[in-house]
Amino acid sequence: MDMSEGNKTLVAEFVLTGLTEQPWLQVLLFLVFLVIYLTTMVGNLGLMALIWKDAHLHTPMYLFLGGLAFADACTSTSITPRMLVNFLDKTAMISLAECITQFYFFASSATTECFLLVVMAYDRYVAICNPLLYPVVMSNRLCTKLISISYSIGFLQPLVHVSLLLRLTFCKSNVIHYFYCEILQLFKISCYDPSINALMIFILAAFIQISTLMTIIMSYTRVLSDILKSKSEKGKGKAFSTCSAHLLSVSLYYGTLFCMYVRPASGLAEDQDRMYSLFYTIIIPLLNPFIYSLRNKEVIGALRRVANQ
Repeated sequence: MDMSEGNKTLVAEFVLTGLTEQPWLQVLLFLVFLVIYLTTMVGNLGLMALIWKDAHLHTPMYLFLGGLAFADACTSTSITPRMLVNFLDKTAMISLAECITQFYFFASSATTECFLLVVMAYDRYVAICNPLLYPVVMSNRLCTKLISISYSIGFLQPLVHVSLLLRLTFCKSNVIHYFYCEILQLFKISCYDPSINALMIFILAAFIQISTLMTIIMSYTRVLSDILKSKSEKGKGKAFSTCSAHLLSVSLYYGTLFCMYVRPASGLAEDQDRMYSLFYTIIIPLLNPFIYSLRNKEVIGALRRVANQ
């Protein structure tokens, strides 16, 4: 199909170049990321199954953690399987519809994770700062509502970007120099000016990331203040252990998201861009179940109980 301006051919299929164009690295990277993906799925789905099976973990904190594990599994699944195919078949094309679908599901799970991290911070705030009210405030009904709201916002917000993306056509090239259909990369090969799209990405990313991060910081500031005032060394240790895991996950996640979407467009080289994207799309979903589980005595205890059944 030719455009009237300059007889440019509209592009309906794309080639993803991946992480490297070196042929000798393809098989090695395939094996590495296959192991990472399988470990990610076992870690996140295993954590969800453990929370569902062990009655001792049927508490708000672990319900939220189960919701986070599902979001991480969705994030990894939206990116890694396609990347694995591309490692072995460089001629594989991805259609525009598949490209937009991949972006949508990645953006949905990433946005959901931001709100789930806020909900988890609020849960810790109530548990540590208002322990007597905790059973009343954090009822199962409220927990279900908070998880539902997080997922609803997560799956609705990217529709704004998808609707704006559908107004663009692509003719500059059919090559996307990336390992998935990252929206900023699509803007680079658009026939039309994507300034409105880029502006909406920046505004919504800044609003969601800054508002959720500030809420998390305020919650944990109050939590840490109360922990330091506590006279119980055992209580301090348990609270610090729980909160440090949450804060590590938050720091890793928001640090890379800010570097990608809340910065000037020319802020990073392409290789750095890819590294940051790799971190929040693949590495963080791999790390989260271990961050929340390895030092968690309740999860380890539940694992032992299930193993002994």
